[in-house]
Amino acid sequence: MKTMKKHGMALALLLAMACTGHAQPAQDAGNYPARPVTLIVPTAAAGGTDTIARVFAEGLTRLLKQPFVVDNRPGANGLVGVEQAARSAPDGDRLLFTYTASMAVNPSLYRKVPYDPIKDFAPIAQIGRAGNLLLVSRDLPVHSLKEFVEHVRARPGQLSYCSWGQGSGGHLTMEFLLKQAGLQMQHVPYKGSSPCVQGLLGGQVQAAFADTSSTVELVRAGRVRAIAHSGDKRIPSQPDLPSLTEAGYPFHNYSWYGVFAPAKTPQPIVDKLNAAINQLLQDPATAKKLGELNLTDLPRTTPAQFADTLRQDLADWGRLVREVGVQLD
Repeated sequence: MKTMKKHGMALALLLAMACTGHAQPAQDAGNYPARPVTLIVPTAAAGGTDTIARVFAEGLTRLLKQPFVVDNRPGANGLVGVEQAARSAPDGDRLLFTYTASMAVNPSLYRKVPYDPIKDFAPIAQIGRAGNLLLVSRDLPVHSLKEFVEHVRARPGQLSYCSWGQGSGGHLTMEFLLKQAGLQMQHVPYKGSSPCVQGLLGGQVQAAFADTSSTVELVRAGRVRAIAHSGDKRIPSQPDLPSLTEAGYPFHNYSWYGVFAPAKTPQPIVDKLNAAINQLLQDPATAKKLGELNLTDLPRTTPAQFADTLRQDLADWGRLVREVGVQLD
């Protein structure tokens, strides 16, 4: 009987070893990263979040001597990619590179969100802070916010604008402006900011709030026209462009980009990534690239400070969602 028990225990041990033989061992925090790291980006390629994620993937690859690879997982205003990141193992292999709305807006916007931005993630670092540009088609005969309001008011419900999804920052900001000005436009949601901007370039829509990082070159080239921005002060790359408040519609908001790890990721890994990202934010070459994308406000934060920012933004964006009156299933 004892011999049978010993054989049974040995067999169970062999089976356990066989089942786990192909699993990746947990990363040692001291030697992290010991293998390639995936940055899950919950937006389409070529949009603002993707563009900036690739700047940091390149920089982190250089600093930490392992490839950091961008994996685009767009859909449902970021829900698809963020949920995938939340369900990843807390070992530093898969991180989330995302934007404000996916973490601070969605919990108020949707009745059910498949992740908790506080409980399911460990904040690593905030990357920049920027407003959105109000863009119009170059074929639209307006050159200021005043002219835009007059043009839309004369055509109630006949013109359309796009955003990168129902309840996205671009959607909420435009709806708030339309409500303030008493205007009506049709909303056309896309699966990312890049497809939205392509719709604007192609004439499928007439206006959009879009991130500065992926559109500033289009503005400079005259392919679209910027008539205002959502920040509270003028931006260096467009010094003649007024804010919404300056143009007579009191409002401002900012969006950030940020890196998160799944909850319970070892703190030494979080701290090492935070230090590397903050080092990149101080790097002149990286700052130059970000400046060219109109991302010039680059606060260096600790994980705890970024967690505080997220909590505050959850409250602020929640109020805006309620004021606009948007609710999604």
